[in-house]
Amino acid sequence: MTQSQRMARVSEEFREILAIEVPKLKDPRMGFVTITGVKVTPDLRKAIVFYSVLGDDKAKAGTRAALRHANKHLRSALGHAVRLKFTPVLVFEEDEVIQHAARIDELLKQAQVPLEEIPNDEL
Repeated sequence: MTQSQRMARVSEEFREILAIEVPKLKDPRMGFVTITGVKVTPDLRKAIVFYSVLGDDKAKAGTRAALRHANKHLRSALGHAVRLKFTPVLVFEEDEVIQHAARIDELLKQAQVPLEEIPNDEL
């Protein structure tokens, strides 16, 4: 098994565990969060956790603070679930792919010309 296959497998395992643990957090600042992915470093000492959250900027800021506050608890849960030599340091980053996709979709909708407005000779 190559190193990249192992990293991908460990990343997916971390994502699954965190996707189960994050909704269990009882922090009132926590919004509706989805863990979209995890990327681990080759030495497995650091894991970047990508998440998306629904809501406005206030909800996003609250969720960011709640995740930082729960970092130790989530690391502990990860350490109990996965047997590794070291429990990785968790770094949370908001995944903006969904926001970019929504913006692109909005722009495409604005750019579409209704079929009725196109002259028949251009069809």
